[in-house]
Amino acid sequence: MPTILVIDDNPAVASALEVLFSLHEIETRRALTPEAGLALLEREAIDLVVQDMNFAADTTSGDEGVALFREIRKRYPDLPVILLTAWTHLDAAVQLVKAGAADYLAKPWDDRRLIAAVENLIELGQANRELQRRALRDRKRKHELERQFDLRGMIWNDPATESVLSLACQVARADVPVLISGANGTGKERIAEIIQANSSVKNGPFVTLNCGALPSELIEAELFGADAGAYTGATKAREGKFEAADGGTLFLDEIGNLPAAGQMKLLRVLETGRFERLGSNRERQVKVRVISATNADLPAMIRAGSFREDLFYRLNVIELRLPPLSERPGDILPLAEHFLGDGKSLSASARAALLRHTWPGNVRELKNVMQRAKLLSAQASIEAADLGLPAAAPLPASNDNEPDRESIERALSRAGGVVSQAAAELGLSRQALYRRMERLGIVRP
Repeated sequence: MPTILVIDDNPAVASALEVLFSLHEIETRRALTPEAGLALLEREAIDLVVQDMNFAADTTSGDEGVALFREIRKRYPDLPVILLTAWTHLDAAVQLVKAGAADYLAKPWDDRRLIAAVENLIELGQANRELQRRALRDRKRKHELERQFDLRGMIWNDPATESVLSLACQVARADVPVLISGANGTGKERIAEIIQANSSVKNGPFVTLNCGALPSELIEAELFGADAGAYTGATKAREGKFEAADGGTLFLDEIGNLPAAGQMKLLRVLETGRFERLGSNRERQVKVRVISATNADLPAMIRAGSFREDLFYRLNVIELRLPPLSERPGDILPLAEHFLGDGKSLSASARAALLRHTWPGNVRELKNVMQRAKLLSAQASIEAADLGLPAAAPLPASNDNEPDRESIERALSRAGGVVSQAAAELGLSRQALYRRMERLGIVRP
Protein backbone atom coordinates (compact mmCIF):
# COMPACT_ATOMS: atom_id res chain seq x y z
CA MET A 1 0.00 0.00 0.00
CA PRO A 2 1.21 3.54 -0.68
CA THR A 3 2.04 5.56 2.41
CA ILE A 4 1.33 9.25 3.04
CA LEU A 5 2.87 11.36 5.76
CA VAL A 6 0.54 14.02 7.21
CA ILE A 7 2.38 16.79 9.04
CA ASP A 8 -0.16 18.96 10.89
CA ASP A 9 -0.22 20.25 14.46
CA ASN A 10 -4.00 19.77 14.68
CA PRO A 11 -4.77 16.16 15.72
CA ALA A 12 -8.34 16.48 14.45
CA VAL A 13 -7.11 17.40 10.95
CA ALA A 14 -4.61 14.54 10.96
CA SER A 15 -7.31 12.08 12.06
CA ALA A 16 -9.74 13.26 9.39
CA LEU A 17 -7.11 12.82 6.70
CA GLU A 18 -6.18 9.40 8.03
CA VAL A 19 -9.81 8.23 7.81
CA LEU A 20 -10.19 9.69 4.32
CA PHE A 21 -7.04 8.02 3.01
CA SER A 22 -7.85 4.67 4.63
CA LEU A 23 -11.14 4.59 2.70
CA HIS A 24 -9.03 4.65 -0.47
CA GLU A 25 -6.56 1.99 0.74
CA ILE A 26 -3.79 4.48 1.45
CA GLU A 27 -1.78 4.07 4.62
CA THR A 28 -1.12 7.18 6.72
CA ARG A 29 1.62 8.28 9.08
CA ARG A 30 1.15 11.44 11.09
CA ALA A 31 3.46 13.98 12.73
CA LEU A 32 2.39 16.99 14.79
CA THR A 33 5.58 19.02 14.31
CA PRO A 34 8.00 19.68 11.47
CA GLU A 35 10.79 18.06 13.47
CA ALA A 36 8.77 14.89 14.02
CA GLY A 37 7.85 14.81 10.34
CA LEU A 38 11.47 15.08 9.20
CA ALA A 39 12.51 12.37 11.66
CA LEU A 40 9.80 10.04 10.35
CA LEU A 41 10.92 10.66 6.76
CA GLU A 42 14.37 9.41 7.72
CA ARG A 43 12.96 6.20 9.18
CA GLU A 44 10.27 5.15 6.71
CA ALA A 45 9.61 4.99 2.99
CA ILE A 46 7.01 7.66 2.24
CA ASP A 47 5.30 8.12 -1.13
CA LEU A 48 3.85 11.59 -0.55
CA VAL A 49 3.70 14.33 2.10
CA VAL A 50 0.63 16.41 2.97
CA GLN A 51 1.77 19.30 5.17
CA ASP A 52 0.16 22.23 6.90
CA MET A 53 1.52 25.74 6.39
CA ASN A 54 1.22 26.99 9.98
CA PHE A 55 2.69 25.38 13.08
CA ALA A 56 3.11 28.31 15.54
CA ALA A 57 0.16 29.30 17.68
CA ASP A 58 1.29 32.92 17.93
CA THR A 59 1.64 33.60 14.21
CA THR A 60 -0.29 33.12 10.98
CA SER A 61 2.56 33.99 8.59
CA GLY A 62 3.08 30.46 7.33
CA ASP A 63 6.86 30.85 7.65
CA GLU A 64 7.11 27.53 9.50
CA GLY A 65 5.40 25.70 6.65
CA VAL A 66 7.68 27.38 4.12
CA ALA A 67 10.76 26.35 6.10
CA LEU A 68 9.47 22.76 6.41
CA PHE A 69 8.77 22.49 2.68
CA ARG A 70 12.21 23.81 1.75
CA GLU A 71 13.89 21.34 4.10
CA ILE A 72 11.90 18.43 2.63
CA ARG A 73 12.75 19.58 -0.90
CA LYS A 74 16.44 19.86 0.07
CA ARG A 75 16.61 16.37 1.57
CA TYR A 76 14.18 14.57 -0.75
CA PRO A 77 14.03 16.49 -4.05
CA ASP A 78 11.77 13.93 -5.78
CA LEU A 79 9.25 13.48 -2.96
CA PRO A 80 5.89 15.11 -3.89
CA VAL A 81 4.43 17.53 -1.33
CA ILE A 82 0.85 18.83 -1.15
CA LEU A 83 0.32 21.98 0.90
CA LEU A 84 -2.76 22.57 3.07
CA THR A 85 -3.18 26.27 3.51
CA ALA A 86 -5.49 28.87 4.99
CA TRP A 87 -6.39 31.78 2.70
CA THR A 88 -3.81 33.95 4.50
CA HIS A 89 -1.06 31.62 3.24
CA LEU A 90 -2.22 31.52 -0.36
CA ASP A 91 0.56 33.69 -1.81
CA ALA A 92 3.20 31.66 0.03
CA ALA A 93 1.66 28.42 -1.27
CA VAL A 94 1.69 29.70 -4.84
CA GLN A 95 5.38 30.57 -4.51
CA LEU A 96 6.14 27.11 -3.12
CA VAL A 97 4.34 25.48 -6.06
CA LYS A 98 6.66 27.45 -8.32
CA ALA A 99 9.54 26.12 -6.20
CA GLY A 100 8.44 22.52 -6.67
CA ALA A 101 5.41 21.74 -4.49
CA ALA A 102 3.07 19.32 -6.25
CA ASP A 103 -0.14 21.20 -5.36
CA TYR A 104 -1.91 23.21 -2.67
CA LEU A 105 -5.44 22.99 -1.27
CA ALA A 106 -7.22 25.52 0.87
CA LYS A 107 -8.76 24.47 4.19
CA PRO A 108 -11.39 23.12 4.42
CA TRP A 109 -10.36 20.95 1.54
CA ASP A 110 -12.48 19.21 -1.07
CA ASP A 111 -12.20 15.46 -0.46
CA ARG A 112 -12.60 14.50 -4.11
CA ARG A 113 -9.98 16.95 -5.31
CA LEU A 114 -7.54 15.91 -2.59
CA ILE A 115 -7.95 12.20 -3.31
CA ALA A 116 -7.62 12.77 -7.08
CA ALA A 117 -4.40 14.74 -6.54
CA VAL A 118 -3.00 12.14 -4.14
CA GLU A 119 -3.79 9.16 -6.38
CA ASN A 120 -2.34 10.83 -9.46
CA LEU A 121 0.86 11.79 -7.62
CA ILE A 122 1.23 8.28 -6.19
CA GLU A 123 0.74 6.80 -9.66
CA LEU A 124 3.33 9.19 -11.07
CA GLY A 125 5.71 8.27 -8.27
CA GLN A 126 5.27 4.56 -8.93
CA ALA A 127 5.82 5.14 -12.65
CA ASN A 128 8.94 7.15 -11.86
CA ARG A 129 10.33 4.39 -9.67
CA GLU A 130 9.59 1.84 -12.38
CA LEU A 131 11.38 4.08 -14.88
CA GLN A 132 14.36 4.30 -12.53
CA ARG A 133 14.41 0.51 -12.17
CA ARG A 134 14.34 0.14 -15.93
CA ALA A 135 17.08 2.76 -16.31
CA LEU A 136 19.23 0.87 -13.79
CA ARG A 137 18.57 -2.40 -15.63
CA ASP A 138 19.42 -0.75 -18.95
CA ARG A 139 22.66 0.69 -17.51
CA LYS A 140 23.66 -2.75 -16.24
CA ARG A 141 22.90 -4.31 -19.61
CA LYS A 142 24.83 -1.59 -21.41
CA HIS A 143 27.80 -2.02 -19.06
CA GLU A 144 27.75 -5.77 -19.64
CA LEU A 145 27.70 -5.28 -23.42
CA GLU A 146 30.62 -2.86 -23.21
CA ARG A 147 32.49 -5.25 -20.90
CA GLN A 148 32.09 -8.29 -23.15
CA PHE A 149 32.67 -6.71 -26.55
CA ASP A 150 34.85 -4.14 -28.26
CA LEU A 151 32.38 -1.46 -29.32
CA ARG A 152 35.03 0.79 -30.87
CA GLY A 153 34.11 3.77 -28.70
CA MET A 154 30.48 3.78 -29.87
CA ILE A 155 28.42 6.49 -28.12
CA TRP A 156 24.84 5.35 -27.53
CA ASN A 157 22.06 5.24 -24.99
CA ASP A 158 18.97 4.25 -26.94
CA PRO A 159 17.39 0.77 -26.83
CA ALA A 160 17.10 0.74 -30.63
CA THR A 161 20.87 1.18 -30.95
CA GLU A 162 21.48 -1.43 -28.28
CA SER A 163 19.46 -3.96 -30.29
CA VAL A 164 21.65 -3.37 -33.35
CA LEU A 165 24.87 -3.56 -31.32
CA SER A 166 23.79 -6.76 -29.58
CA LEU A 167 22.99 -8.44 -32.88
CA ALA A 168 26.21 -7.16 -34.48
CA CYS A 169 28.27 -8.65 -31.66
CA GLN A 170 26.27 -11.87 -31.78
CA VAL A 171 26.91 -12.45 -35.50
CA ALA A 172 30.48 -11.13 -35.46
CA ARG A 173 32.07 -14.56 -35.05
CA ALA A 174 29.93 -16.19 -37.74
CA ASP A 175 31.94 -16.19 -40.94
CA VAL A 176 29.03 -15.04 -43.11
CA PRO A 177 28.37 -11.86 -45.11
CA VAL A 178 26.46 -9.08 -43.32
CA LEU A 179 24.39 -6.35 -44.96
CA ILE A 180 23.95 -3.12 -42.97
CA SER A 181 21.06 -0.99 -44.18
CA GLY A 182 20.25 2.54 -43.11
CA ALA A 183 20.20 6.16 -44.19
CA ASN A 184 23.35 8.15 -44.89
CA GLY A 185 25.12 9.40 -41.79
CA THR A 186 23.68 6.87 -39.35
CA GLY A 187 27.03 5.20 -38.59
CA LYS A 188 26.99 2.06 -40.73
CA GLU A 189 30.79 1.96 -41.04
CA ARG A 190 31.13 2.04 -37.24
CA ILE A 191 28.86 -1.02 -37.01
CA ALA A 192 31.07 -2.75 -39.59
CA GLU A 193 34.13 -1.90 -37.48
CA ILE A 194 32.45 -3.41 -34.41
CA ILE A 195 31.71 -6.63 -36.31
CA GLN A 196 35.34 -6.83 -37.42
CA ALA A 197 36.65 -6.05 -33.92
CA ASN A 198 34.71 -8.96 -32.41
CA SER A 199 35.20 -11.47 -35.22
CA SER A 200 37.60 -14.38 -35.59
CA VAL A 201 39.63 -12.20 -38.02
CA LYS A 202 39.83 -9.19 -35.69
CA ASN A 203 43.63 -9.10 -36.08
CA GLY A 204 43.37 -9.12 -39.86
CA PRO A 205 43.05 -6.04 -42.11
CA PHE A 206 39.89 -3.95 -42.27
CA VAL A 207 39.62 -2.52 -45.78
CA THR A 208 36.89 -0.16 -46.96
CA LEU A 209 35.61 0.85 -50.37
CA ASN A 210 32.83 3.35 -51.04
CA CYS A 211 31.23 2.05 -54.22
CA GLY A 212 29.46 5.36 -54.71
CA ALA A 213 32.61 7.48 -54.64
CA LEU A 214 34.26 6.13 -57.81
CA PRO A 215 33.34 6.11 -61.52
CA SER A 216 31.85 2.76 -62.53
CA GLU A 217 34.82 2.01 -64.84
CA LEU A 218 37.26 2.17 -61.89
CA ILE A 219 35.32 0.18 -59.30
CA GLU A 220 36.35 -3.23 -60.71
CA ALA A 221 40.01 -2.22 -60.68
CA GLU A 222 39.61 -1.03 -57.07
CA LEU A 223 37.95 -4.28 -56.04
CA PHE A 224 40.03 -6.84 -57.93
CA GLY A 225 43.23 -4.99 -58.88
CA ALA A 226 44.69 -4.64 -62.36
CA ASP A 227 47.77 -5.68 -64.27
CA ALA A 228 49.89 -3.14 -66.11
CA GLY A 229 48.19 -2.04 -69.33
CA ALA A 230 44.75 -3.28 -68.26
CA TYR A 231 43.31 0.17 -68.93
CA THR A 232 44.53 3.58 -70.00
CA GLY A 233 46.90 4.93 -67.41
CA ALA A 234 47.62 1.57 -65.76
CA THR A 235 51.40 1.73 -66.03
CA LYS A 236 52.06 -0.86 -63.34
CA ALA A 237 50.23 -3.69 -61.62
CA ARG A 238 48.12 -2.75 -58.64
CA GLU A 239 46.59 -4.70 -55.80
CA GLY A 240 42.82 -4.61 -55.35
CA LYS A 241 40.77 -4.35 -52.18
CA PHE A 242 40.12 -8.10 -52.03
CA GLU A 243 43.83 -8.86 -51.99
CA ALA A 244 44.45 -6.15 -49.41
CA ALA A 245 41.68 -7.58 -47.19
CA ASP A 246 42.88 -11.21 -47.41
CA GLY A 247 42.60 -12.73 -43.91
CA GLY A 248 40.38 -9.89 -42.70
CA THR A 249 37.28 -7.90 -43.58
CA LEU A 250 36.24 -5.94 -46.65
CA PHE A 251 33.60 -3.28 -46.07
CA LEU A 252 31.73 -2.28 -49.22
CA ASP A 253 29.77 0.91 -48.60
CA GLU A 254 26.94 1.99 -50.94
CA ILE A 255 26.86 -1.49 -52.49
CA GLY A 256 23.80 -0.48 -54.52
CA ASN A 257 26.09 1.63 -56.76
CA LEU A 258 28.12 -1.38 -57.90
CA PRO A 259 27.78 -1.72 -61.71
CA ALA A 260 26.46 -4.89 -63.31
CA ALA A 261 29.88 -6.30 -64.30
CA GLY A 262 31.19 -5.69 -60.80
CA GLN A 263 28.14 -7.38 -59.29
CA MET A 264 28.76 -10.52 -61.36
CA LYS A 265 32.43 -10.71 -60.34
CA LEU A 266 31.62 -10.00 -56.70
CA LEU A 267 29.10 -12.83 -56.71
CA ARG A 268 31.78 -15.21 -58.01
CA VAL A 269 34.23 -14.18 -55.29
CA LEU A 270 31.60 -14.70 -52.60
CA GLU A 271 30.83 -18.18 -53.99
CA THR A 272 34.38 -19.42 -54.67
CA GLY A 273 36.84 -17.04 -53.01
CA ARG A 274 38.54 -16.68 -56.43
CA PHE A 275 38.94 -13.74 -58.79
CA GLU A 276 41.19 -12.37 -61.54
CA ARG A 277 42.78 -8.98 -61.78
CA LEU A 278 41.75 -6.83 -64.73
CA GLY A 279 43.93 -7.73 -67.68
CA SER A 280 45.08 -11.02 -66.11
CA ASN A 281 44.19 -14.66 -66.67
CA ARG A 282 45.62 -15.87 -63.37
CA GLU A 283 43.14 -16.73 -60.66
CA ARG A 284 43.89 -15.58 -57.15
CA GLN A 285 42.48 -17.13 -53.97
CA VAL A 286 41.50 -15.05 -50.92
CA LYS A 287 39.61 -15.54 -47.67
CA VAL A 288 37.72 -12.35 -46.91
CA ARG A 289 34.73 -11.56 -44.67
CA VAL A 290 32.50 -9.21 -46.70
CA ILE A 291 30.34 -6.63 -44.93
CA SER A 292 28.29 -4.38 -47.18
CA ALA A 293 26.14 -1.35 -46.49
CA THR A 294 23.49 0.53 -48.38
CA ASN A 295 21.03 3.37 -48.06
CA ALA A 296 19.18 2.14 -51.15
CA ASP A 297 16.13 -0.09 -51.38
CA LEU A 298 17.84 -3.14 -52.84
CA PRO A 299 14.63 -5.20 -53.26
CA ALA A 300 13.20 -2.32 -55.33
CA MET A 301 16.43 -2.25 -57.38
CA ILE A 302 16.06 -6.00 -57.96
CA ARG A 303 12.52 -5.49 -59.26
CA ALA A 304 13.82 -2.70 -61.51
CA GLY A 305 16.55 -4.99 -62.85
CA SER A 306 19.49 -2.86 -61.61
CA PHE A 307 20.69 -5.21 -58.85
CA ARG A 308 21.21 -8.97 -59.04
CA GLU A 309 18.85 -10.98 -56.87
CA ASP A 310 21.37 -13.80 -56.37
CA LEU A 311 24.00 -11.29 -55.19
CA PHE A 312 21.52 -9.74 -52.79
CA TYR A 313 20.90 -13.07 -51.08
CA ARG A 314 24.63 -13.76 -50.91
CA LEU A 315 25.25 -10.40 -49.22
CA ASN A 316 22.16 -10.53 -47.05
CA VAL A 317 22.82 -13.67 -45.00
CA ILE A 318 22.47 -11.40 -41.95
CA GLU A 319 20.87 -7.96 -42.23
CA LEU A 320 21.32 -5.24 -39.63
CA ARG A 321 19.08 -2.19 -39.98
CA LEU A 322 20.54 0.88 -38.32
CA PRO A 323 17.66 3.29 -37.58
CA PRO A 324 17.93 7.00 -38.36
CA LEU A 325 18.74 9.30 -35.45
CA SER A 326 15.10 10.42 -35.30
CA GLU A 327 14.16 6.83 -34.31
CA ARG A 328 16.75 6.62 -31.53
CA PRO A 329 16.30 9.89 -29.61
CA GLY A 330 18.09 8.50 -26.58
CA ASP A 331 21.36 8.81 -28.53
CA ILE A 332 20.97 12.51 -29.41
CA LEU A 333 22.17 14.17 -26.19
CA PRO A 334 25.02 11.71 -25.43
CA LEU A 335 26.32 12.15 -28.98
CA ALA A 336 25.93 15.93 -28.80
CA GLU A 337 27.91 16.09 -25.55
CA HIS A 338 30.56 13.80 -27.04
CA PHE A 339 30.97 15.99 -30.13
CA LEU A 340 30.99 19.12 -27.97
CA GLY A 341 33.85 17.79 -25.84
CA ASP A 342 35.13 19.32 -22.62
CA GLY A 343 34.92 22.97 -21.77
CA LYS A 344 31.37 23.69 -22.87
CA SER A 345 27.97 22.46 -21.75
CA LEU A 346 24.46 22.35 -23.18
CA SER A 347 21.78 24.62 -21.74
CA ALA A 348 18.22 23.40 -21.21
CA SER A 349 17.10 25.35 -24.28
CA ALA A 350 19.82 23.76 -26.41
CA ARG A 351 18.88 20.27 -25.20
CA ALA A 352 15.25 20.93 -26.04
CA ALA A 353 16.17 22.21 -29.52
CA LEU A 354 18.34 19.16 -30.18
CA LEU A 355 15.52 16.81 -29.18
CA ARG A 356 12.96 18.68 -31.31
CA HIS A 357 15.04 18.60 -34.48
CA THR A 358 14.32 15.72 -36.89
CA TRP A 359 17.97 15.21 -37.98
CA PRO A 360 17.58 14.38 -41.67
CA GLY A 361 21.39 14.21 -41.88
CA ASN A 362 21.55 11.86 -38.88
CA VAL A 363 24.72 11.56 -36.78
CA ARG A 364 26.82 13.32 -39.40
CA GLU A 365 24.55 16.36 -39.24
CA LEU A 366 24.59 16.36 -35.44
CA LYS A 367 28.39 16.28 -35.42
CA ASN A 368 28.57 19.25 -37.79
CA VAL A 369 26.04 21.23 -35.75
CA MET A 370 27.95 20.69 -32.51
CA GLN A 371 31.32 21.54 -34.04
CA ARG A 372 29.87 24.75 -35.47
CA ALA A 373 28.28 25.70 -32.14
CA LYS A 374 31.52 25.04 -30.30
CA LEU A 375 33.48 27.28 -32.67
CA LEU A 376 31.00 30.17 -32.82
CA SER A 377 29.75 30.35 -29.22
CA ALA A 378 31.75 32.62 -26.93
CA GLN A 379 29.94 31.35 -23.82
CA ALA A 380 30.66 28.28 -21.72
CA SER A 381 27.06 27.14 -22.17
CA ILE A 382 25.71 26.41 -25.63
CA GLU A 383 22.27 27.98 -26.12
CA ALA A 384 19.60 26.99 -28.64
CA ALA A 385 20.43 30.00 -30.82
CA ASP A 386 24.06 28.82 -31.12
CA LEU A 387 22.98 25.60 -32.84
CA GLY A 388 21.65 27.28 -35.97
CA LEU A 389 18.76 24.83 -36.23
CA PRO A 390 15.51 25.87 -37.91
CA ALA A 391 12.83 27.07 -35.52
CA ALA A 392 10.45 24.31 -34.54
CA ALA A 393 6.78 24.62 -35.40
CA PRO A 394 4.75 25.79 -32.40
CA LEU A 395 3.33 22.98 -30.32
CA PRO A 396 -0.43 22.49 -30.35
CA ALA A 397 -1.93 23.90 -27.17
CA SER A 398 -5.16 23.54 -25.30
CA ASN A 399 -7.54 26.38 -24.61
CA ASP A 400 -5.63 27.37 -21.47
CA ASN A 401 -2.43 27.89 -23.51
CA GLU A 402 -0.79 24.82 -22.01
CA PRO A 403 0.46 21.80 -24.01
CA ASP A 404 -2.25 19.25 -24.70
CA ARG A 405 -2.06 15.50 -24.03
CA GLU A 406 -0.68 14.62 -27.46
CA SER A 407 2.09 17.24 -27.25
CA ILE A 408 3.13 16.07 -23.79
CA GLU A 409 3.13 12.39 -24.73
CA ARG A 410 5.22 13.11 -27.85
CA ALA A 411 7.71 15.15 -25.81
CA LEU A 412 7.95 12.41 -23.16
CA SER A 413 8.51 9.80 -25.85
CA ARG A 414 11.30 11.85 -27.49
CA ALA A 415 12.89 12.41 -24.07
CA GLY A 416 12.76 8.70 -23.20
CA GLY A 417 10.42 9.44 -20.28
CA VAL A 418 12.80 11.98 -18.67
CA VAL A 419 10.43 14.68 -17.41
CA SER A 420 13.07 17.42 -17.13
CA GLN A 421 14.00 17.06 -20.81
CA ALA A 422 10.37 16.91 -21.92
CA ALA A 423 9.60 19.99 -19.81
CA ALA A 424 12.46 21.91 -21.40
CA GLU A 425 11.19 21.01 -24.86
CA LEU A 426 7.69 22.18 -23.95
CA GLY A 427 8.93 25.41 -22.35
CA LEU A 428 7.69 24.43 -18.88
CA SER A 429 9.30 23.88 -15.51
CA ARG A 430 9.50 20.28 -14.36
CA GLN A 431 6.93 20.96 -11.63
CA ALA A 432 4.54 22.63 -14.08
CA LEU A 433 4.75 19.62 -16.38
CA TYR A 434 4.09 17.26 -13.47
CA ARG A 435 0.98 19.27 -12.58
CA ARG A 436 -0.20 19.27 -16.19
CA MET A 437 0.37 15.50 -16.43
CA GLU A 438 -1.55 15.02 -13.19
CA ARG A 439 -4.53 17.00 -14.47
CA LEU A 440 -4.56 15.04 -17.75
CA GLY A 441 -3.94 11.67 -16.08
CA ILE A 442 -0.73 11.07 -18.04
CA VAL A 443 1.75 8.48 -16.79
CA ARG A 444 5.27 8.53 -18.20
CA PRO A 445 6.18 5.76 -20.67
